[in-house]
Amino acid sequence: MTVELDWENLGFAYRKLPFRYISYYKDGQWDEGDLTEDSKLHISESSPALHYGQQGFEGLKAYRTKDGSVQLFRPDMNAERLQRTADRLLMPQVPTDKFIEACKQVVKANDDFVPPYGTGATLYLRPLLIGVGDIIGVHPAEEYIFTVFAMPVGNYFKGGLAPTNFLIQDKYDRAAPQGTGAAKVGGNYASSLLPGNYAKDKGFSDVIYLDPATHTKIEEVGSANFFGITADNEFITPYSPSILPSITKYSLLYLAENRFNMKAIEGEVRLDELDKFVEAGACGTAAVISPIGGVQHGDDFHVFYSETEVGPVTRKLYNELTGIQFGDIEAPEGWIVKVD
Repeated sequence: MTVELDWENLGFAYRKLPFRYISYYKDGQWDEGDLTEDSKLHISESSPALHYGQQGFEGLKAYRTKDGSVQLFRPDMNAERLQRTADRLLMPQVPTDKFIEACKQVVKANDDFVPPYGTGATLYLRPLLIGVGDIIGVHPAEEYIFTVFAMPVGNYFKGGLAPTNFLIQDKYDRAAPQGTGAAKVGGNYASSLLPGNYAKDKGFSDVIYLDPATHTKIEEVGSANFFGITADNEFITPYSPSILPSITKYSLLYLAENRFNMKAIEGEVRLDELDKFVEAGACGTAAVISPIGGVQHGDDFHVFYSETEVGPVTRKLYNELTGIQFGDIEAPEGWIVKVD
């Protein structure tokens, strides 16, 4: 089948594809799971996912390489993160092999929608784990659904690899100090909608949240992780138990240290020390890297490298990471899983 799409101008939006994977957990075990053409989930009106937020999800991508093959980038890391989310919300873990096989089945079944090499577009996969069944009290579900669906996407932030500005938010917190900030759960994103809309109404791409305890340190961008580059060739990204552990972030930490001889640091990023950063960015699966031109905090607007130009180190890291993802640059061992 020939798919006619404007691959280079897809944006980041849902598109119903022919196939998705679904598996059911019942009586203490997962079934084999299978592909389905039904894009609707049929669940009880009393499912804990709907009332009490017992759900978690992931995001990863499939990439078309120059030789026409397709590959996944570090899907084992997504599987492990979903397992940690499941543990936090008392849901059954999806085994790593089952997770990766489900992703591969969805990619193969929707191969015509994996964007061509060279367009910059990818096939975005959304694994979802939800508690279902006839439960009305506040306690874990007894049945669960694990599903994976996909869609071709372009850039998450408008403009692709181009600097955008962000609003530092201290009126709202992304997560509580000992809450679910490190788990990829829908509630974290639901609470970000109001401040995120406020930032966009003011002309910013998104919010940058501060640590909830003191509001003196940067923690996380609304939908990505923060990083900064110093004049001393350091790659610094915040560390906190409230931050979602981004697979892109940890990949960049590795590449900065092992490919570019930078000092890679997970540590505090204090508001009163922003001057030490000559470049900054937001990173994540959807965003990849979004260079941060400047940040607004109260009446102060702080510019990093430039509001119009991408910094050289940010560009170098972006090219290395995407080169690995699209198969143009050799990947560290275990980072790439080929879709047969």
